[in-house]
Amino acid sequence: MRSLVLGAVLAALIPLSAQAQEAGDAAAGEKAFAPCKACHNFQKNGVGPDLKGVVGRKAGTYEGYNYSAALKNSGITWDEANLHEWLKNPKAKVPGTKMIFQGYPDDKKINDVIAYLKTQS
Repeated sequence: MRSLVLGAVLAALIPLSAQAQEAGDAAAGEKAFAPCKACHNFQKNGVGPDLKGVVGRKAGTYEGYNYSAALKNSGITWDEANLHEWLKNPKAKVPGTKMIFQGYPDDKKINDVIAYLKTQS
């Protein structure tokens, strides 16, 4: 009986451990965001749209930026899952996007960038 309880407790903790590993580090994300600064900031549109408050925003809707038709018509809302796919490979997520960034191959770096973006609301 004791081993059944211990097994159940461990089984419950394993998903929590995986979630903790998936959670990003905002400080590391700020550093990983460095290449993005060539086009994006959190105060105004530049080569790319202003990213202040991007988490939770509908794609292609920030006022004053000229988005591609592909992004405007994507129907995407920038939640963590969509941001992860986008940051992994923007052109695969939204074929026809204007974004030239190739994507981050490292899932940890992506999670860190998302954590950083969440601090910029």
